[in-house]
Order: sequence, then C-alpha cells, then structure tokens
Amino acid sequence: MRRAEEVLLVVHRQAASDREYLVLMRAPDRGGYWHLAGGGAEDDETPAEAGRRELVEETGLREPVHFEPLPLVLGYDDGDAWITVHFCAVEASPDWEPTLDEEHVEYRWCAEDEAAGLLEYPEPREGLRAVARQLEVEA
Repeated sequence: MRRAEEVLLVVHRQAASDREYLVLMRAPDRGGYWHLAGGGAEDDETPAEAGRRELVEETGLREPVHFEPLPLVLGYDDGDAWITVHFCAVEASPDWEPTLDEEHVEYRWCAEDEAAGLLEYPEPREGLRAVARQLEVEA
C-alpha cells in the first residue's frame, strides 16, 4: 500500500560539453506530460528505498555512479491529501540510456533550462534546479 509520500529522481550525467538531465514523457493514459522518474513510497519503504526501486522500475538503472537522498522536501495538495515529495540526485554514467517501463513513452537528456522548461509541475522543476545548484557548488 502506498502512503502520501513520493520520491522524485533527478537523474543526471556529464555529457561531452555539459551536464544533462533526464526527463520522461508519461504515457497518454497517465497524463502525457514531461516529468522526472519517481513515484509513491510503499508503507515499508524509506524515501531512499522507494527512490532506488522506482529508479530500476522506470529507467532500468540498477547501478548508478552516485545516489544521494537530498534534504529538499516539498509538498502539494492533490485534492484528497497533502503529498510530501522527497528528492534524490542520481548520477548515471555518460553512456547510459534508460529502458522505459509502461508508464513512459519517451525520454530526453536536456540541459538544465530545457529540462526545467519541459517539466509540467513546479515541484519537479524546483528539485531539478536544486540538484543543478548543488552540482555547481561541488564542481
């Protein structure tokens, strides 16, 4: 059973010239919009555990270069309940490409501004921007 908590994964990789971020197109029967990988946490999962599970389910990435739960926690009202959103930064190897599940029909690797511009909702945009700022500081 899922609880009112979600985890979103800001998957990134270093391309030849710049950092790229993964955005996924949800299937038409699931809204048909651009989003980050992620999903709801099961009752027995921590947000990090849910993130690792969703990463494999939605992208096929089993062994990221780096996986880091972030202190960023946002939320939104879905009409029935307040949903808490946790974020994880996930670094993929430069040559890795996702294997999509039935929830998604397309993916793109984009620069930060393009990825943020594609994302439908403010919470994923804010998470992506937070990871990009963190990566700039670490560089």
